[in-house]
Amino acid sequence: MNAAIYPSLGFTVAMLVCTAYFLMGGLPLLVLKHDTPLDARFVRSFFNLYYKVAIGTSLGACVSYALWGRLRFALGAGALLAVTLLLRRTLIPAMQQLGNRIQGDDQRSIRDFRRIHIAALAINLLQLVLIVWGVVLLSL
Repeated sequence: MNAAIYPSLGFTVAMLVCTAYFLMGGLPLLVLKHDTPLDARFVRSFFNLYYKVAIGTSLGACVSYALWGRLRFALGAGALLAVTLLLRRTLIPAMQQLGNRIQGDDQRSIRDFRRIHIAALAINLLQLVLIVWGVVLLSL
């Protein structure tokens, strides 16, 4: 048995836990009105932390699956890594920009910030579904 199976499974569990945790943590944040810069800064920091953790776990999963010889799963984890890098690079600066405009009570900025927040959660849910689907495939 290849020793890379253990880190692969560990990183897979870590991906599941962090994705589920941040999804459950991000949903209640929708209660915030997003009408103050403090709300925007908190939500942005929350997602920035999630993206950092998701990058680390998906990178670890990608490498460990490749070492285990499960290239399809390594590609899947690599795709999650690429999506997470792209989201962090685009959504965090957009949240920063909109959060700065919220200071002036700009209703459009508040609405756009909420939309980004909802979209980030929807993508997070999709990632969770894909990870669970991959785990099911792995077990077959």
